[in-house]
Amino acid sequence: MSGRKFSFRPPNTVVIGPSEIHDSLLLLHEIGHFLVGKYDYTTEVGRLRIEVAAWEEAKKLADRYGVDHDEDVVQGELDSYRDWLHQKSRCPKCGLTRFQTPDGIFHCPKCDF
Repeated sequence: MSGRKFSFRPPNTVVIGPSEIHDSLLLLHEIGHFLVGKYDYTTEVGRLRIEVAAWEEAKKLADRYGVDHDEDVVQGELDSYRDWLHQKSRCPKCGLTRFQTPDGIFHCPKCDF
């Protein structure tokens, strides 16, 4: 299936985005999501763990099929999740970093207690 960006739609659909310089690696990452078989998360750290696992699987596939595994691309993609998590975890009232409980709710150590 083709779409506006590379993505994985559980349980078994990989969406192929427009041609990019690292499109083979991006495709292997989305296939990595399928192979890892983890789709659900309740916390944003859980989401990041799933992304890391898919990239680890993509590296194995890249080595197997002779695709260039550019670690800068991988870390850049992961940075987008890390940056988003950092932004989301900041308390809108005081700016401290909040923590997220397993139910998915963020709590500020200053404002919520």
